[in-house]
Amino acid sequence: MKNQTFKGFTPKTFQFFKDLSENNNKEWFDAHKHIYESELINPLKALFQALYPVMQNIDSQFEMRPHRAISRIYRDTRFSKNKDPYKTFMWMTFQQPVTREEWKDHPGYFLELQQDAYTLGLGLFQPQKKVMDNFRDAVIYDAEEFQRVTQETVLDNGYTVRGDEYKRLIANDLSDYFQPWIQRKGIWVEKIQPINEDVYSTGFADLIIKDFVALEWLYNFMKEATMD
Repeated sequence: MKNQTFKGFTPKTFQFFKDLSENNNKEWFDAHKHIYESELINPLKALFQALYPVMQNIDSQFEMRPHRAISRIYRDTRFSKNKDPYKTFMWMTFQQPVTREEWKDHPGYFLELQQDAYTLGLGLFQPQKKVMDNFRDAVIYDAEEFQRVTQETVLDNGYTVRGDEYKRLIANDLSDYFQPWIQRKGIWVEKIQPINEDVYSTGFADLIIKDFVALEWLYNFMKEATMD
């Protein structure tokens, strides 16, 4: 990868998202593409590069090509009622390079940026039932350690547990702590933060690294659930 230094985003980055949401058309985008490149995509690539060594240490099999790991701003409108040509948010992911179908069964980290907030997270987003069955079995098998580690590294760090819940609860003997973790068709944890001074500094990369390293135990726990 070409050497780039992450210096932080700027207020222009998030103003671009705001302006795009109000002018979501090709003519406006083409006239402001230089802002998109200088204030959004180039800093995103530099941030990805800053995270690269740490994330590769977490899993050497992560997809580390920026054009694969960073989202495109162009929307696929072929099968959507929403015909706006551009997304008003962008993200990067750290996940093993698998097919469009297989990715659903593999855990991944993500960072999403939008005009007024950013989100950090990790999860299994659309896994097959057997993956979630394996995940639940693993939680039950070592419930004490799971609670101790996830309380400290996830919940105490400001993350919340998300995912589509089952309409009919799965019977189990676990305490209330575990129910948000096991009563779901897919599961991820996320932390949403307002845009603040953090994102305008080089230290934003360090902030993300600290959080993603703290989530490494949970990443490996989820990864084990994908293995038969």
